[in-house]
Amino acid sequence: MKYEDFLVLSLGKGNVLSPLKNKQRADSPVYKFVDDSERILYDVSVVNFSKYKETGEHPVSFEKAGPKENLYFQPAKTKVGIVTCGGLCPGLNNVIRSLVNELNYRYGISRILGIKYGYEGLVSNCNHPVIELTPQLVTNIHLIGGTILGSSRGNQDVGQMVDTLEILNINILFCIGGDGTLRGAHAIHQEIKKRKLKISVAGIPKTIDNDIDLIQKSFGFETAFSIANDIIRNAHNEASGAYNGIALVKVMGRDSGFIAANAALSIQEVNFVLIPEITFDLHGQQGFLKILRNRLEERHHAVIVVAEGAGQDFFEPGSHEKDTSGNIRHKDIGVYLKEKIKEEFDSKKFQHAIRYIDPSYIIRSAPANANDSKFCSLLAQNAVHAALAGKTDFVVGFWNNNFTLLPIPMVVAKRKKIDIEGELWWNVLEANGQPISMNKPCYDKEYYFWHW
Repeated sequence: MKYEDFLVLSLGKGNVLSPLKNKQRADSPVYKFVDDSERILYDVSVVNFSKYKETGEHPVSFEKAGPKENLYFQPAKTKVGIVTCGGLCPGLNNVIRSLVNELNYRYGISRILGIKYGYEGLVSNCNHPVIELTPQLVTNIHLIGGTILGSSRGNQDVGQMVDTLEILNINILFCIGGDGTLRGAHAIHQEIKKRKLKISVAGIPKTIDNDIDLIQKSFGFETAFSIANDIIRNAHNEASGAYNGIALVKVMGRDSGFIAANAALSIQEVNFVLIPEITFDLHGQQGFLKILRNRLEERHHAVIVVAEGAGQDFFEPGSHEKDTSGNIRHKDIGVYLKEKIKEEFDSKKFQHAIRYIDPSYIIRSAPANANDSKFCSLLAQNAVHAALAGKTDFVVGFWNNNFTLLPIPMVVAKRKKIDIEGELWWNVLEANGQPISMNKPCYDKEYYFWHW
């Protein structure tokens, strides 16, 4: 990564004085305006500082988000579109509400259109309606889960989408979604640029899995593992209520196990955390089934949390289908593990009772909790500030406790995963005592232990 990779594009120079500036008094300023030169370091370690000090290079950094003193768009003449795409996630309605309120109350923009059913709503053949978004309409939507705009997956014709933006006279498009949505937003930006249009494309990152790269956390994630915490607590009660009781809980996490890891850390009643980043064997002396039996013989109950993308190597290569967005549709590892555990223990006449719980769709459609609600509002506010200043092809991020602006291509270049040699995963191992590895015969029993 280089400094130049993280320079956010702009439609042009801002010559319009921000309404936020007009509302300030000299003796009582309200806003500290952010200059384009203000940046947030990617790596704040002393080692990294010394390296760049020696070389004289610009350190890798992200543009700091925040209100700008001068805008590119004139608010009275600006028309905005908002679209939500991909799977549901706690906080979608909070972001919509905060965008509308910020645009209307802070900048005086009243022409705000909600695009129905994701990018499909920008394709005329789908014939989805657009809705006028007003502060009155969105007053209470943050109290419910899901999205009032609806959502969809799948690639749409970029040319047709930009045609619709032109027909609707939209100046700014806010795209709320995960990496697929952001790739779509970048494609829309490229078509806009090709046509030499002055339309800003702003991304607000939504992924319940917290797997968008270069962003410390995304909205909905905290709500997700908080709800999972309650479910795991009840699953533990279920497991400990039976002799050799097993509670197997599957949570979301297509390619990254952040929900599973954080939920396990938050309650510390989980004995096994299985994530996509680490392979494991089922059989053998160091295999999962043997270690699980050891746990049951010692404590007579066990709680397993598995991320949906874990253990996909157990399934036949090439057997995975793809969804409409092009993502691999994972096989159900939860059902597979339940069947394999039952098959193994029944064959050995080992008494057990297994309960399988899959709360994925309940979690993703829940309303945001208090901290996520706050986070959604701040993401939306910073997206509005940047878009009105003429920034485009950007996504609002969060890094080192600061809100940032990043070019979309850098964010979608790769998916964020748990570093299995990093602090988070080692914290999980310390909390639950599972083996460092369950697929290599080089670890003896002394390498794992059960706390409680």
